[in-house]
Amino acid sequence: MIQRYSRKEMADIWSDENKFRIWLDIEILATEAQSVLGRVPVKSLKHIKKHAKFNTAKILRIEEKVKHDVIAFLTNVAEYTGMDSRFIHMGMTSSDVIDTALSVQMKQAGEMIHKGLISVNKSLSSIAKKYKYLTMIGRTHGVHAEPITLGLKFALWYDEMNRNIERWKRAVEVISVGQISGAVGTYEHISPKVEQYVCKKLGLKTTKISTQILQRDRHAEYMSALAIIASSIEKFTTEIRHLQKTETLELEEFFSSGQKGSSAMPHKKNPITCERLSGMARIFRGNAVAAFENIPLWHERDISHSSVERLIIPDSTILMDYMLYQFKKIIDTLVVNKENISRNLELTNGLVFSQTVLLRLIDKKMKREQAYKIVQTAAMKCWKEKKSFLKLLKADKEVTKYLNAKELEGLFDYRKSHKNVDYIFKRTGL
Repeated sequence: MIQRYSRKEMADIWSDENKFRIWLDIEILATEAQSVLGRVPVKSLKHIKKHAKFNTAKILRIEEKVKHDVIAFLTNVAEYTGMDSRFIHMGMTSSDVIDTALSVQMKQAGEMIHKGLISVNKSLSSIAKKYKYLTMIGRTHGVHAEPITLGLKFALWYDEMNRNIERWKRAVEVISVGQISGAVGTYEHISPKVEQYVCKKLGLKTTKISTQILQRDRHAEYMSALAIIASSIEKFTTEIRHLQKTETLELEEFFSSGQKGSSAMPHKKNPITCERLSGMARIFRGNAVAAFENIPLWHERDISHSSVERLIIPDSTILMDYMLYQFKKIIDTLVVNKENISRNLELTNGLVFSQTVLLRLIDKKMKREQAYKIVQTAAMKCWKEKKSFLKLLKADKEVTKYLNAKELEGLFDYRKSHKNVDYIFKRTGL
């Protein structure tokens, strides 16, 4: 049973409530570290830990006046902690909180996306195995080439998604760092030990060096990985769309009971979800470009990246969560039209065995140039006159000098395309 998609869990990561909760965690952990270093009285630390909290609506109202989110946050927290609030945010700058919290959110989102990727690949593994030996025509340049199996097509997708999983794990690891190093990254007013303490507690690594901010190549790598995943999904859904063309109709996106395909044409069954995902991939590539533009900031920081990231990072992770859900549903409910696959395989009257015949003639000591010319001549006649390629070859005296009728018939065997399927599957881990 496929559950209805809900984006709430991923969206909650990017809520003001979650962001401020992480900000408060960072501030309290930093105060704990400062207390260990003797800069904050133990009594004050206990008071802060007991009373520190925030009110999201109040913070947003304060921000409207002061035009600074972290100041608004600290002002609100101070309402609960009183005089001891002077020990909160001591020696820190806004980006120490904002960037470290953003890393936590991106890691949280990354872990959720990782689960989605694993789920998609389980579906691809299943369908690849199911159709492992279902022979179909392979196409190059959109033209019939040689037989493959449908299972190999899905195995290719499975292998590509495995690379996406590894790529994504690296991207999440790269962004899973924090920094609490002060206004220009020199730790002038705060010990590096505070940074180490806070990051360890948050499950982050500490960056080796920072300015006022974490460097944005990290965020760009994360966004690039998302764009590549989205582009892979677009590749897969585009293939399904091609194979759902009326003239082909080998695969179909599931069409549910009561679904309508067109306001004008009642007969229409369109691959609308595949088209939707193909379009969404363009958003990821655009967002990745915006992330690249955030890398070259002025000196030790400017704020030009901030407004961009407030949009592209939450939007992209929420959208990827949706894409993975929808793509898995497409694969799990995909309609495979075996009769049409078989029909299309025979569409060119055996021309797909032209290379097989060519190579056998070469094996029989015919010169390659001569063999190619003979096979191509028969092939072009087959194209033009719609005659059986096998019959044309049997009638060719130059061919029958080297291959008798029984030998020719033995070459026209689709099962030959299966001989290395097990080997390929094993290499992909299926």
